[in-house]
Amino acid sequence: MRALALLLLATPAFASEDIPDQYPQSVLYSKPVEVIPHVFSAIGATAPPTYENAGHNNNLSFIVTGDGVVVVNSGASYLLARALHDEIKIVTDQPVKLVINENGQGHAMLGNNYWIEQGVPVLAHEDAAAEFEHSSGQGLIALKAYARENAEGTDPMGPTETFTDKREITMGDFRIEVLHLGPAHSPGDTQVWLPDQGLMIAGDIAFHERMPPIFEGTCTSCWIETWEGPLTELSPTYIIPGHGHPTNFAQVTRYTRDYLVYLRGKVGEHLDAGGDLAGAFYVDQSPYAHLDTFEELATKNAGVVFAEMEFE
Repeated sequence: MRALALLLLATPAFASEDIPDQYPQSVLYSKPVEVIPHVFSAIGATAPPTYENAGHNNNLSFIVTGDGVVVVNSGASYLLARALHDEIKIVTDQPVKLVINENGQGHAMLGNNYWIEQGVPVLAHEDAAAEFEHSSGQGLIALKAYARENAEGTDPMGPTETFTDKREITMGDFRIEVLHLGPAHSPGDTQVWLPDQGLMIAGDIAFHERMPPIFEGTCTSCWIETWEGPLTELSPTYIIPGHGHPTNFAQVTRYTRDYLVYLRGKVGEHLDAGGDLAGAFYVDQSPYAHLDTFEELATKNAGVVFAEMEFE
């Protein structure tokens, strides 16, 4: 596990939304690193999607099982998916046998058509598939606006297979559990659990270097319940979050579950004092001001939580 320890030591120096691109020779934001033996991740920017990062602002991971490769996330475009495949070919001559989408957002699914073109099955939760079907057109418009020529070849395609609660896979030397632990960040949030290694590719249920975005329709109380229930029961030793460097369960708990509890507490105090929506935007979130995307998300998050809690 020395590789993960070195990654954790390096994190403060490299986890910054101010760095536009760490891997200029590739459309990927960063070159994949081996997190634990045979599990790799290309860590995306912690900034919003931009031309400079080509939309690679989430983590694109893969598992070299010994009998094929499992990829987690297609990425935000055809070219990102192809660039990740190029990196996989450098690591191994094993074929990619499965792609898993962590949710229905563009950064997880818009590269699906590259993998489908290669004849690789793509798996997602049924709710994530429905979310992508609803939002993919708008996601493609946004991709073309910021990525420009790096959007070339992208044709929105949903997964070829869906699951409801769990999919168990044995491939090569790995047992892989594809899980939907419960409501969290967005519909169909999916976690890829490696029980023998104690590692979870957690997707957007878990954040620690950038502020968690809270969407309209996100149930933050449900997210907390999912965290405190089935996720805590698993208590992964190692976490590859949806965004940001690999870390441990305590760290993502501090910046995800604890943040949600904190924000709900502040909004609750504001409601109890008779406060309105306009005032809710400015509840104190200063303990989290050091997180990337704080300026973009803090006030929006407070407004969404106010609307959620107003009628609880």
